Amino acid sequence: MANIKKEQEREELHKAIWNIANDLRGSVDGWDFKQYVLGVMFYRYISENITNYINIGEHEAGNSDFDYAMIPDVQAEEIREDMVKTKGFFILPSQLFCNVRKNAYKNKDLNETLERVFRSIESSAKGTESEDDFSGLFDDIDVNSNKLGATVEKRNEKLVKLLDGIGNMQLGNYKDNSIDAFGDAYEFLMGMYASNAGKSGGEYYTPQEVSELLTKLTVVGKKEVNKVYDPACGSGSLLLKFAKVLGKDKVRQGFFGQEINLTTYNLCRINMFLHDIDFDKFNIACEDTLISPQHWDEEPFEAIVSNPPYSIKWVGDDNPLLINDTRFSPAGVLAPKSKADMAFIMHSLSWLATNGTAAIVCFPGILYRGSAEQKIRKYLIDNNFIDAIIQLPDNLFFGTSIATCIMVIKKSKSDNNVLFIDATKECEKVTNNNKLTDKNIEQILKYFTDRKDEKYICALVSNKTIGDEQNYNLSVSTYVEKEDTRVRVDIKELNKQIREIVARENVLRQEIDKIIQALGDC
Repeated sequence: MANIKKEQEREELHKAIWNIANDLRGSVDGWDFKQYVLGVMFYRYISENITNYINIGEHEAGNSDFDYAMIPDVQAEEIREDMVKTKGFFILPSQLFCNVRKNAYKNKDLNETLERVFRSIESSAKGTESEDDFSGLFDDIDVNSNKLGATVEKRNEKLVKLLDGIGNMQLGNYKDNSIDAFGDAYEFLMGMYASNAGKSGGEYYTPQEVSELLTKLTVVGKKEVNKVYDPACGSGSLLLKFAKVLGKDKVRQGFFGQEINLTTYNLCRINMFLHDIDFDKFNIACEDTLISPQHWDEEPFEAIVSNPPYSIKWVGDDNPLLINDTRFSPAGVLAPKSKADMAFIMHSLSWLATNGTAAIVCFPGILYRGSAEQKIRKYLIDNNFIDAIIQLPDNLFFGTSIATCIMVIKKSKSDNNVLFIDATKECEKVTNNNKLTDKNIEQILKYFTDRKDEKYICALVSNKTIGDEQNYNLSVSTYVEKEDTRVRVDIKELNKQIREIVARENVLRQEIDKIIQALGDC
């Protein structure tokens, strides 16, 4: 019954989001409009979050009729300082989502009202520990953009629809909901837009089932970790899988990530809040991870997951200082300027705890190409850092049909082997894409934990064999034989059948000749 209720709630939520998208499609491109939908959803979330927190405190103190949304702003100012320390931000009653929405249809300056509210929320955190978490969060919600309409009136019409659509979403009290309502709404929106946006959407989104597999690979045998990290965190979906798989309290020191794209960086921070991660439990930075890493001072991470951008260009050896960078120098060579994939892998290895595990999505080319990438593979194999290579099915990711791989890295292994897994058949076809089901994920994890040879699926290969016999090639197809599914033909039996057919044909011809001759005699 619980599962049925959960699915019903999720279905209703997704239907409501789809209706909002339909109402607002037209002048604004779907991928751009996602920022407005998610931004206003975030605005509603933090409004309800702070209101619920204050109301519960007052009700427990005996003031059962208290409602923060109804008190004057002057009275609310008395608790500003305490709220910023506790929640990381502050919103006056008049600025709450419910109150702005209530007056929106008759507010001719709605766009300016929202602009003031957003800036007020951001400024409430200035000079405090939460400043970095709130600074610029609403930058991508341009309420004065021509994308919303050519005139103020038309823009406000869109904004009223947006406020009403999100206000009507049945999210309930997020703590009592059987689904993570705000977080689930976020994930549905990202998936919906990414699937329709091609590569531009896929850059920012890792399908949830792939995120789950990566997460579970890094926590095998663990019930908690010190903290988790993603060096190319996008919208944060990979990091937040740990909150679902382990429970957010089991990630003791929080969620860390770095993202170069400003819009996506803002989405990631919003995503953290929508999944009820407190401001002091996440640290997301906006910089180029390879050139300007922002978490040098953190202790190493027990769990690292990442789906870094595929084969992007980077400065590489054009910057002579990078070869001395402690992240890259151990391999003695830098990743090629035209393909930064191995640079992300070396960065992740450097940030990994001795008892930690990293699971990184890779393009197949880095597993077999020569030159610098081969030298980096040599370093990884000779030092026994690679635990497993998992070949995934094709058509799993938005924006590419290529069959990607997962590289699992550890600093403390129990053997000197690499496990190669061919998981290309572990999927279910959904329209034009493939998808990992729960059963597929569990089966891949079983192969991973069993760590043994299995014909056509798994091969446990020594580092020595990989180096001496295969010149550090890490392609799964090099070690796992493909099953020959072609129909076997018995040549002798086939020839026998042909002879019988020919003989039968000769008999038939003789019979036909007799019939023709008989007809001629008549």
